[in-house]
Amino acid sequence: MHKLSKLAGALLLGALISLPTVAAEKAKSGAVATVNGVAIPQTVANAFLAEQEAQGTPDTPELKSAIREELIRRELLAQEAKKMGLDKKPDIAAQADLARQAIFIRAFIQEFVKKNPISEEQVKAAYDRLKAQMGGTEYKVRHILVEKEDDAKAIIANLKKGTKFEELAKQSKDPGSKEKGGDLGWTSTANFVKPFGDAVAALPKGKYTETPVKTDFGYHVILVEDSRPLTPPPFDQVKVQIGQRLQQEQIQKMVGELRAKAKVQ
Repeated sequence: MHKLSKLAGALLLGALISLPTVAAEKAKSGAVATVNGVAIPQTVANAFLAEQEAQGTPDTPELKSAIREELIRRELLAQEAKKMGLDKKPDIAAQADLARQAIFIRAFIQEFVKKNPISEEQVKAAYDRLKAQMGGTEYKVRHILVEKEDDAKAIIANLKKGTKFEELAKQSKDPGSKEKGGDLGWTSTANFVKPFGDAVAALPKGKYTETPVKTDFGYHVILVEDSRPLTPPPFDQVKVQIGQRLQQEQIQKMVGELRAKAKVQ
């Protein structure tokens, strides 16, 4: 039996719920099967097939047979659910509404993306901007983040007395690095908030900040262990990811504009 995706399952959930309202469509396209007198429209099977093809499953007679059998089983279960009155329960009806809404939203986003494609020129421009932001150097950085400036000053005083940075990093409130001696790995200054990045770029190798660096997160003591020339990945290696990010940003902008124009009470 062919594996059927979760997305296809969600699609079919909405389609099965809407069966009573598609009589005209059934007349046009016929039924893939009739279960206890209820016809399953061919359009539903076609939608299921399209989902599988989108995931790379080849269109074969075996796949169509598997989809037909799955639809029959789903119809049987849906009929039993209705006999129990589950379609009348408010919480179940709400879930069904959400499932149908998700299908419409997905279709709308697909149409929007189709009508507003991201061009190769846009992707290349974004790549060039990222390269410029990254600069030509990456740094191996450690830091200690604390809430109060006086705490950061005390850490700096202990560093001057010879206490190891890794030991003092146990005081950090950054859970991602405190257990690693404050290690942030190799990265460019573009990945830091500006005050932090500026401090990193100004520090020579092996030096730490002798005054606390304030950001929105608190006060940092920063150590630059090493630096090296930064070689960005080639354009062809990252253009797909950049294009996807630009598309997401475009969708977010569209949603933001709709929200701004909407009358919400």
